[in-house]
Amino acid sequence: MSFPLRILVAKRNAATAAQLAELGQRLFHETYADQNSAEDMAAYEAATFNPEKQLSELQDPDTIFLLAQMEQEVVGYAKLKLHSTLGLDPSKTPEERLEVERLYVSEDWIGTGLGAAMMRRALEEARQQGCRAVVLGVWEKNTRALEFYRRFGFRQIGQHLFTIGTDEQTDFILRKGLH
Repeated sequence: MSFPLRILVAKRNAATAAQLAELGQRLFHETYADQNSAEDMAAYEAATFNPEKQLSELQDPDTIFLLAQMEQEVVGYAKLKLHSTLGLDPSKTPEERLEVERLYVSEDWIGTGLGAAMMRRALEEARQQGCRAVVLGVWEKNTRALEFYRRFGFRQIGQHLFTIGTDEQTDFILRKGLH
């Protein structure tokens, strides 16, 4: 990307929580509204993207939010979770794992390289945190995202249910080892 992109770690305060609530709801809606019922979307968005929940997530010491800024506008974000148990064998410990719980880019910025820049920054964060692997869940029907993650070397290791409202959907669990 040749424009003035900045990817910053989000501040852990109420103003950022309010910004994330609006941004998260808008980007999630842009991404999935045409593939889910309005009722299921509304229920999921209300439960997930409210300022109180976002503040709680921001204040979790194992959670890192990255904000992608162009000029003064936030055009994407990622939510990273240290010590993830997603797809982990119960006999193993999650100390050296980071999960990309969310990575969303505004519709206007899809295809510009912004998502790739954010993923490179998430992988850099994982390395800085001493992680040996990065995991994530992606909806089985999100072919664009599946291809994006595969280009970064992620491979499927399992699947789990992800519920939007009352609709249970299958997410593939993907993993990438770091060296």
